[in-house]
Amino acid sequence: MEPVDPHTLSARLKDRARSIGFEVAGVACPDASEHGGFYRAWLAEGRHGAMGYLADDSAVSRREDLSLTLESVRSVLVVGHEYHQVDPEGVPEDPSLGVVARYARGRDYHRVVKRKLRQLHRWLEEETGRSVDARAYVDTGPILERELAARAGIGWFGKNTMLIHPRRGSYFFLAVLLLDLPLTPDAPFEEDRCGTCRRCLDACPTGALLGRDEDGAPVMEARRCISYLTIENRGPIPRELRPLMGNRVYGCDICQEVCPFNVRFAEEAAEPGYAARGPGERPVGVEAAGPAGAGGRGPEESGSEASGPAGPGSESVGTGGALAKGGASAETSRHNERVREGGRMSDGRRDPHPGTDGPSLVELLRMALSEAGWEAFSRGSAIRRAGRAGFARNVCVAMGNWLAGEPEPPAEPVEVLVEALSDPEPLVRGHAAWALGRAATDEARFQLSAFASTEEHAWVRKELVLAAGE
Repeated sequence: MEPVDPHTLSARLKDRARSIGFEVAGVACPDASEHGGFYRAWLAEGRHGAMGYLADDSAVSRREDLSLTLESVRSVLVVGHEYHQVDPEGVPEDPSLGVVARYARGRDYHRVVKRKLRQLHRWLEEETGRSVDARAYVDTGPILERELAARAGIGWFGKNTMLIHPRRGSYFFLAVLLLDLPLTPDAPFEEDRCGTCRRCLDACPTGALLGRDEDGAPVMEARRCISYLTIENRGPIPRELRPLMGNRVYGCDICQEVCPFNVRFAEEAAEPGYAARGPGERPVGVEAAGPAGAGGRGPEESGSEASGPAGPGSESVGTGGALAKGGASAETSRHNERVREGGRMSDGRRDPHPGTDGPSLVELLRMALSEAGWEAFSRGSAIRRAGRAGFARNVCVAMGNWLAGEPEPPAEPVEVLVEALSDPEPLVRGHAAWALGRAATDEARFQLSAFASTEEHAWVRKELVLAAGE
């Protein structure tokens, strides 16, 4: 086979990437990072919070030098996959409804994007007629994806720290394919188009965005970011930040929602797997859980692949279904074989979970207090990253913020929060106590005092006592 020249191969590879669903694609040189110094200074200031994996010496070095990950690397393909979803009616304005970040409303993106990267790898080997040494990363390895994306001409670093495309905004996942092939790189994107705009800085409710440093790099205090607090943070949410989080129960899109480039250009994602789920629905492409036999596996585990740190549990990743063939499926049609009203199925039974499309906080907490409910809700979803206790913690905080604004708090949320005071996890009990204190009803105070008299965990007991006095 005749060798393909780097310029032609680069153009055809980007065309191929777009043809299989990536909305943006570019090629970058694998030169040493120019942001290594800033990154190390950011770590030294402790702004990464409890995300210790970001500060691992080996990982830091690999972020600065791609050859430590793939010794033979000669070029980098950077792609973007859009995930924007339109908020349902009442979200985020209705404080009784939970807001899930758009990227996590459907299927775990690691699964979706990784498979497409593997398709590109196979195509390259067929196109070049040789084995291609490659490494694929979807937000899971020590890679500075946004720097590489800027080098590949895709966009610039916004003041919200996101990579912004000038005609598409920032609602897309970035992924990279390190390659041992020589490809012609794209011209880097060097212009800062944020200008004097500071909408994201002013909109962040917790003050996590600190603007640009003296070198122009955007700075985030991760320990104040709602996404960090609701996902990566494994412990209690600081009391002073809880009232600022509103009804965001997993992640946060506020700094993207106000960005003029998203307001003007963002479109709903074409990928069906990213669609929000209704009550009881599984993410598109994830099979129903099978019976767990002795030593056996349910059907969702067959052909499962490992995902990165934010990956879910076992799920189907086979390629023989309707999705792989580009056709519609029962999943894509949003499971419309059942009629639901008020979170119940047509036979009157309660759905196993309330979904991700503006779900009721009450139903979310009921679900999160049940291992079976959490399993049904989080399987095949990036939401599993938070863990059951962490997610229940988040919902408790959102419920506390809702109840604090109610002159006469409804009985139902108070009842489920009282139930949460008996959860086996201290993390859940402590935040449920805080939420009940925000309700400030006679019933809430009575329950808080009663549980405080028997609670053995010191931190939870402190939360109970503080809440009872509020």
